[in-house]
Amino acid sequence: MEGTPVVNTQAPVGESVVVDAPAKVVLDLITDPDPLHYLSPSVVHADRTARGGAQDSVTIWTITDDERVWSRTQDRTLDADGLRVSFEDTPESSLAGVRGAWVLRAVSEDKTEIELRQDTSALTSPEDLARAESARSDLLSTVAYAAANRQELSDLVVDFRDPLFAAGSAEDAYRILYEADRWPERLAHVSRIDMTEDVPGIQFFDMDTTTSDGAPHTTRSVRICFPHSKIVYKQIGLPALLDAHTGHWLFTPTREGIVVESRHVAVIKPSALPILGEGTTVEDARRYLRRVLSTNSMTNLRLSKEFAEEQARA
Repeated sequence: MEGTPVVNTQAPVGESVVVDAPAKVVLDLITDPDPLHYLSPSVVHADRTARGGAQDSVTIWTITDDERVWSRTQDRTLDADGLRVSFEDTPESSLAGVRGAWVLRAVSEDKTEIELRQDTSALTSPEDLARAESARSDLLSTVAYAAANRQELSDLVVDFRDPLFAAGSAEDAYRILYEADRWPERLAHVSRIDMTEDVPGIQFFDMDTTTSDGAPHTTRSVRICFPHSKIVYKQIGLPALLDAHTGHWLFTPTREGIVVESRHVAVIKPSALPILGEGTTVEDARRYLRRVLSTNSMTNLRLSKEFAEEQARA
């Protein structure tokens, strides 16, 4: 039965793959978790905190079955010369006690063996064991894919931010962007949202929108809300043009008010380029995405600004 404690006799396991990339490139991908949210199909958000020297902490939020989000926090130690990153899940982590290491071996100047070792002997729940194994395979395949396809991804990934100042409070600016279920009555480009928030701060919604050129889109998204500071999102039901779409709403207080920022990271699907017309290039798609995504999100930002400033004057 799921959740029933078991005696875990599993020995530490490792999984490895060889990629066409220098070891330094692979090591940089492992130490910087930010790309995970748009390169991994299951990672919604990753946050890294330096702890001094070669140590840091990384928290990763992962989606399961398109309907549940769970998180894990790892303390990590980097050995750059030894091409190794050791980690251990903290006591507060969903996978507390799991430990392991990323171990790299330079096969040649431009080829690297990546091994991800993991000891799950501290886990007693079948569900946690399954999560740990799934996460290991997903992280390894994501890093390997990013390393091997780094040149192509530099063209296919569109990553930009739009900031907007508001003379108001973070609490009021956040409220408008948090209350996504009310967007159809507040935003002309949103015609429908079906939203659930069974766990506080974790939202799932299906949304119908129209781009600035009149194209309709239906998407499904998951959002993680950090009150008055950040909302991160990942589309798990994507428009046909994209392989991934993630982003955030960021609220940064200043002495004069608040800077509200929208970030989009979109990964173009090359096989879908004809959707935009015969002969469409990746550069054409990049310009299109920058325009339509920014147009809609700036509409959201302006609404957030207006509300925050109205409340400040009240």
